[in-house]
Amino acid sequence: MPENLQDCLIIGAGPAGMTAALYLARFKRRVLLVDAGAPRAAWIPTSHNIPFFAEGIGGPDLLARQREHLARYGIAIRQGEVTALHRTPTGFTARIEGAEASGEVVARRVLLATGAVDVEPELPDLPDAVRRGLVRYCPICDGYEARDRSIAVIGHGAHGLGEAAFIARTYSDRVTLLTLGKPLALDEQQRALAARLDIRLVADPITGLDIANGRVAVLRGGGQEHRFDVLYSALGLHYRSGLGRALGAEHDEKGALVVDAHNQTSVKGLYAAGDIVRGLDQIVIAMGHAAVAATHIHNRCELPTEDEEGG
Repeated sequence: MPENLQDCLIIGAGPAGMTAALYLARFKRRVLLVDAGAPRAAWIPTSHNIPFFAEGIGGPDLLARQREHLARYGIAIRQGEVTALHRTPTGFTARIEGAEASGEVVARRVLLATGAVDVEPELPDLPDAVRRGLVRYCPICDGYEARDRSIAVIGHGAHGLGEAAFIARTYSDRVTLLTLGKPLALDEQQRALAARLDIRLVADPITGLDIANGRVAVLRGGGQEHRFDVLYSALGLHYRSGLGRALGAEHDEKGALVVDAHNQTSVKGLYAAGDIVRGLDQIVIAMGHAAVAATHIHNRCELPTEDEEGG
């Protein structure tokens, strides 16, 4: 048995990866948690729909609390990137590159919690606007705090209209869909939906972004100024699912991985949790994925996978 054999290699230390590590540590499993250092949750200014945090909690604070919790069980996050992942007769081997976790690791099971990356709109001073909460990514997370305000959705086509319609039906009757100069790409039925919900459509390119009073965005396009209290980006996600797809894991047309009731992918022994999984992208759901996957990993860890002899 290799000295560095892990019961589970967890790739990604966002809310999903750290929750899985916590469960497996409490199951007294050997766990290696590797993270490349760019969790999507770190961009959350404040979320109010995570239970027990009635006053809201920011993404960086949430991640810090999870790291402190893991430290009580001797689990540290190794900074590094898994550059290759291969199946073996008894599990997986992974190539890790990084200052804290370089070399090859052997693991019985692997949990992918690598998440996704938001497609960022091309706006001046976007990083500053994101940090200030002027450009947000999740109306499910914080749309309630923007209720009855002037809200703009950055997007085009059915996805952009869908998010604008969700906000218009739920939170505000002052919603604008901005395409940033790209074609609107809506059919007659979709335009009728926008008209019915009184969603304003602005297809002009945007030439500037200003911040007034620490909260109001002023966008200039087509010779006009458009003022909003908050902006949401609905440009979609890039899923960090390359490791799973390289092993043949089933995925949807956007690259999100498809899992079973145990959060196991179509590759036996390979699990996925969080934003990388097809479905609703929410922190509480990511944690639920992780709990389900970790428990199944623990219960199956000494057993061969179904595609191995005796499985």
